[in-house]
Amino acid sequence: MARVDYVAGNAGDARRAPTVGALLRDWRVRRRHSQLSLALHADVSARHLSFLETGRAMPSREMVQQLAEALEIPPRERDALLLAAGYAPASAPRTPDDAALRGVRDAVDLILAALMPSPALAVDRHWNVVAYNPALGLFLRDVDPALATPPVNALRASLHPRGLAPRIANLAQWRAHVLARLRRDVELTADPALASLRDELRAFPPPPGAARDDGEAAPGVVVPLRVRSPHGMLSFLSTTTIFGTAIDASAAELTIEAFLPADAHTAAVLRAATDG
Repeated sequence: MARVDYVAGNAGDARRAPTVGALLRDWRVRRRHSQLSLALHADVSARHLSFLETGRAMPSREMVQQLAEALEIPPRERDALLLAAGYAPASAPRTPDDAALRGVRDAVDLILAALMPSPALAVDRHWNVVAYNPALGLFLRDVDPALATPPVNALRASLHPRGLAPRIANLAQWRAHVLARLRRDVELTADPALASLRDELRAFPPPPGAARDDGEAAPGVVVPLRVRSPHGMLSFLSTTTIFGTAIDASAAELTIEAFLPADAHTAAVLRAATDG
């Protein structure tokens, strides 16, 4: 089976929560809705929505969920809306080692093992590694031990000058891809920790020919990862797996990233490493 390392996550947030009306308005603006367009989309009256945002009315639990669905708010942020409105969250905060997530851990372990000999890892919403298979060691060669000591942030380890970055042959292209994806994550979740991570990664010295932006233009439909190794150039295509039917927020936020061989040479190297 794949080796699985689980790290404790942050189960709560000490920041003082704003009102449910303020949260609804922030999400409406973030999703570029007017009050009228959101009201039509959520099948509520614009007048009632206005009263909710200003605090003149309080939403029912069902209304919170209805508006959250219309705004495509992620599970953890939906729980914050429910709490701000005075209701219990849909799921209790959990860390990956929580006993209640045993089934999810088993599924992650199974998927990572099935992906061998391709490198694969599972990350939480902040891109911290919570599980990985042995093939991931291919990427950790020559990485500064401080970057490979749990909790490991996958994006930091990949783009840091003392991480995988010096071995990435197409670093400018891969960096633009990673930062564009992280920008989309920030836009989707409004998570300040993700915004801080994006700013940190953007501050790393860019490779020659790369700007210090976050890759506004997607550099191609499929972005390969080309890594220098003692066995020559290895080329990978990355794939993402999410638990799309998960109800628990912690499970819904887990993502499995796999790096599949993009050519026959890379496939042969991976098979030989596993056989050895």
